[in-house]
Amino acid sequence: MIEVRATEDKDIDEIRHLYAGAKAQAGTLQLPHPSFTMWQKRLTDMPSNVHSLVAEFDGRIVGQLGLVIELNPRRRHVASVGMAVHDDYQGQGVGSTILAAAVDLAENWLNISRIELTVYTDNEAGVALYKKLGFIEEGVAAQFAFRNGKYVDALYMAKVKHV
Repeated sequence: MIEVRATEDKDIDEIRHLYAGAKAQAGTLQLPHPSFTMWQKRLTDMPSNVHSLVAEFDGRIVGQLGLVIELNPRRRHVASVGMAVHDDYQGQGVGSTILAAAVDLAENWLNISRIELTVYTDNEAGVALYKKLGFIEEGVAAQFAFRNGKYVDALYMAKVKHV
């Protein structure tokens, strides 16, 4: 069973290894060869508007998700999400489980009514996952990021809870 919980300091090295995977790197903005120190800085003493969750299976970190609430008073109802699933566990429900937990946290506990994300247009599994959980496409960002020697486009997607 996949358990979702808040990130702890003991998870840092496993999260670093998760994002070092070829598939995880290809689907995120992470660079190759992530250092422990970089991840330690990123995940230690996070601001109150940042929530980090991990998905754990058999004692191993198999997914990580960050939820960042906007600080601007006029956009405090908005959060953005970024996530990755360990290369060896993709297609096994990890992404669905951790994203559903983040949506629940955002909508039912943090009073967030809009969750935004970007996903590369060639990430068919990611796009399908987001659509399955109620995210809709809002636009395309041409040459959004540089990956593997060329530019890639991204979709802007959002899930809006009408209140």
